[in-house]
Amino acid sequence: MALRDRTRRVMVGNVPVGGGAPVAVQSMLNAPAKDVEANLAQIQALADAGCEIVRMAIPKRDCLDAFEAVCAASPLPVVADVHFDAEIAIQAARRGAAKLRINPGNIGGWEPTDAVIEAAREAGIPIRVGVNAGSLDNQLAARQDLSLPQKLALSARQYVEHFHERDFFDIVVSAKAHDVPVTIDTYRLLAEELPEVPLHIGVTEAGTAFQGIIKSAAGLGVLLEAGIGDTMRISLTDDPVKEVRACWTLLSSLDLRRRFPELISCPTCGRCQVNLIDLAKQVEERLGEVNRPLKVAVMGCVVNGPGEAADADIGVACGAGSGAVFASGKIVRKVSEEDIVDALFEEMGRL
Repeated sequence: MALRDRTRRVMVGNVPVGGGAPVAVQSMLNAPAKDVEANLAQIQALADAGCEIVRMAIPKRDCLDAFEAVCAASPLPVVADVHFDAEIAIQAARRGAAKLRINPGNIGGWEPTDAVIEAAREAGIPIRVGVNAGSLDNQLAARQDLSLPQKLALSARQYVEHFHERDFFDIVVSAKAHDVPVTIDTYRLLAEELPEVPLHIGVTEAGTAFQGIIKSAAGLGVLLEAGIGDTMRISLTDDPVKEVRACWTLLSSLDLRRRFPELISCPTCGRCQVNLIDLAKQVEERLGEVNRPLKVAVMGCVVNGPGEAADADIGVACGAGSGAVFASGKIVRKVSEEDIVDALFEEMGRL
């Protein structure tokens, strides 16, 4: 039984998180907080890319009107991301937030936290308790007898216990760091110590697209394969749409969820007699417009295809300036090199 099957299920709008639900894909808006139209446009782009939950920062109280307008028109549930000001979180709960994300360590203490709990209870929405390596309680951060993962897990556990003492159980926990081993160790501790609490996993401040995707795949892949993580974000210093595509690619590679095509292509070698790198790039670009969970193979020679890619739904094995298009391991037509991409997509359309 996967660890994620044992967690309590909470609802973020109409999206189930925990309790064996599929790992939910999240991202965060980076448009100006007061620009309603820009945020809604970004939400639509994220939704088209497969995002299921979106988070919006509310840095000041005068952004609440815009937040309310975004919530009212958004096709996705919107999470209010709030720091330092409990009143913003309280108002966000009343203005349409599907979930609140707070760090109790910077929200002002237990009394303001309790007020946020009551606002979420009244609105019938969950709270994500977000603990970060950079914002630990000073007393806890100074302890020399604990490792950083132990400090993060202890901090999260203390907050969860406080919420439970107030009979509030619709919570999700995250405990993020930019360091991959710290992230892995922290979430392993959380899964062991808080087995009933859904976990939002991510490597925070992972970097720009190239580094960020690699760091996130390394850390989150280990956790997801172990059954840890009910919802996820791959955080990138880039267009949030790239975060969503990266999430789906990772989930697909672990065979947890599939939504978009998976490209299988060989690295090429001296046997290759076509411009395979260019062909693969063309296929990858055109697959960006396909919303089907297909496996598509582009193989450089008969050594690797179709045999190595026999499980692909559709593919091509290239020869000397030509290619044999195959479906489910069987060759369906042979074409010249210049016609390979078009032929591949023609046959894909017949599937």
